[in-house]
Amino acid sequence: MITPFYWPVRVYYEDTDLVGVVYYANYLKFYERARTEWLRAGGFEQDTLREEHGIVFVVSQLQVEYQRAAKFNDILRVSCHLQKQSAAALHFYQVVERTSDGVQLSEAKVQIVCVDATSFKPKPIPKEMGLM
Repeated sequence: MITPFYWPVRVYYEDTDLVGVVYYANYLKFYERARTEWLRAGGFEQDTLREEHGIVFVVSQLQVEYQRAAKFNDILRVSCHLQKQSAAALHFYQVVERTSDGVQLSEAKVQIVCVDATSFKPKPIPKEMGLM
């Protein structure tokens, strides 16, 4: 599986608040998109995993530190580093940085759990995914 992974993001007006900086909750969207694209780069589509394996991935833990502000029209780079995997969980370290100057804006530790798509009970990650 591909790790570390980087995904580019441009800040749009809709991402900002009244003072023109990225609204804090939108960083979570940036992190989510990077993890989705990380899976896609590894050959896995989330809808296919649901249909063929009956699984979905859900966030079970999240710790975010906001360090600097991103602003309208900034080009960002969101990283996705798989640090650890257990039978049913993936542990990521993610960073958002501004590409123009390399300044780190935010970092997150995210735990994703593989669950049954119907019952939402933990389920082992399919071995054929070979994530680590």
